Amino acid sequence: MLNRNKLAIATGLALLASSAHAGYTVKLTDKDSITFGGYIQADMRYIDGNASSPLVNDDFWIGHAVNDEISTVNFNANSTRFNTKYVHGDVTGFIEMDFYGGGGNEKLTNSRHPRIRHAFIKYKNWTVGQTWSTFMNTSSLVEAADFAGPLVASAFIRQDQIRYTNGGFQIALENPESYGGEVGDAGYGNQDSVPDVVAKYTFNGDWGNVAIAAVAKQLNTVGGEEESAVGYGVSGRINTFGKDDLRFAFHGGNTGRYVGAAAATDLVGEEVEESTVIMVAYRHFWTETLRTSVFYGNTETEESDRDRTHWGINIFNNITKDLSYGVEVGNFEAADIDADSDYVQLSVKYAL
Repeated sequence: MLNRNKLAIATGLALLASSAHAGYTVKLTDKDSITFGGYIQADMRYIDGNASSPLVNDDFWIGHAVNDEISTVNFNANSTRFNTKYVHGDVTGFIEMDFYGGGGNEKLTNSRHPRIRHAFIKYKNWTVGQTWSTFMNTSSLVEAADFAGPLVASAFIRQDQIRYTNGGFQIALENPESYGGEVGDAGYGNQDSVPDVVAKYTFNGDWGNVAIAAVAKQLNTVGGEEESAVGYGVSGRINTFGKDDLRFAFHGGNTGRYVGAAAATDLVGEEVEESTVIMVAYRHFWTETLRTSVFYGNTETEESDRDRTHWGINIFNNITKDLSYGVEVGNFEAADIDADSDYVQLSVKYAL
């Protein structure tokens, strides 16, 4: 029997997205089911200024920035994704793909390769495979046309891991990577032999949630030396008035690649990078379906002396429960290289 229902994406299960999307569930037996979900999204984006993301067609801002005078418009559907969840008793398997894999061009077909986002197995308290890092609190990510809003100031990373969950407590061993450090003899891959250790405790209630997280890493410098590093974060989503909410995050210490989507490396030469990162956003519902988010995020680093800021304001509306559209205006600034760009983005999404 084919039933239409919500694809439950709870923090303890998957941390798959900032919000749940509809799905189609095929119930095979009382203990077995397959759910197909995802969404189709089309974006139109205009950028003007001298800061641009190194991503193909500048689809969204990340912490990286290159000094490049641009005035361009781009249409794409790369964020479109599909997923499948398999449930067999206590065992759950989940896989999700989108189309940011590159490989296409705009001359004829605008093709894009699919790429893996999530692929994990969950059994009772254990999760094994690739998904959002335990360091993240996905509920603090902003509803934005530019994906997840100010990634320059958000914990944002997917990687392979082994995670144990008990109530609000989670601890995991996650894939290590000394970003900015030693490169192997073959010209690729860092010489990392110790997994990252990540722990988080999330306080939940009718008022919302607050998560406290920490990551401990052993890093390998360019010169082959070993350095210890610890990063921390406090993030959350607080319900305010009606359906409104306040989202926030503060990260500090040696967060490196875990925060800012390339705004900071783990290492700068032989030194461990220190970062101070703040993000705040408020979402207000004008009606049951019409809402606006205003957001601001900033990352500053000590060793590389980077200063990256992203702010924006948008308005979203649902035409139906599954069909929505939004318009966003904002600015990305890399003050350390005197780069600054404004953008306007229109997004239309149909949740499957």
